[in-house]
Amino acid sequence: MYFTDQLAALRARRRMSLAAIGGIVGMAVPNLSAVLRGRGDTKASTLASIASALDAEWVLVPKEHLDEVRYAIESKSACAGTGAGAAPDNPAPRTIEIFSGKK
Repeated sequence: MYFTDQLAALRARRRMSLAAIGGIVGMAVPNLSAVLRGRGDTKASTLASIASALDAEWVLVPKEHLDEVRYAIESKSACAGTGAGAAPDNPAPRTIEIFSGKK
């Protein structure tokens, strides 16, 4: 899954409008929309602000550890709400994987 796809999926899970995110990060909706679609070159600080607005954190994952990270994220997501993976009092920050491939 590409980074822009992950942003879109996380935005949908959080049920946040572009206007809500734009208000938090101080971006006009058309500019934010372009960033979320992967248009143009975006600064790391902008991505960090968007991630923060989505209650997430973006990280670089070395390719040799990518499968392990995906597995951990998918396992946690699969357990959410079932009681087996009840959220701890101090949950770890959510992550967004960054892939180097282009669509």
